[in-house]
Amino acid sequence: MWGTTRSVLQNLVLGVTEGHSVILRLVGVGYRATVERGGSILNLKVGFSHPVELPVPEGVRCQVPMPTRILLEGCDKVRIKDFAAVVREWRRPEPYKGKGIFVGDETIKLKIKKVK
Repeated sequence: MWGTTRSVLQNLVLGVTEGHSVILRLVGVGYRATVERGGSILNLKVGFSHPVELPVPEGVRCQVPMPTRILLEGCDKVRIKDFAAVVREWRRPEPYKGKGIFVGDETIKLKIKKVK
């Protein structure tokens, strides 16, 4: 437990002094993101017939510098990563076309279609 405790304390200290950030990439035709109501609602258009509205948790700042990029910032690394996972669950990267929501510099290996 010593290593776990040390890394948790290090993440807390780094969060207060420097802050943590995560970049989400939306890859796909028509995939867009916007921030509404002063940064409290994240609006995603990811291929459904309706837009997906997600409330941004307290302690997480959400910015959209480009329509296909989402920047999450804050001092609590766990809260930021959890919210990134919630956003990613709406469109996980799929291995055939490479579309989806990617967290950070994540890549996937594309599969080859079966040809008869």
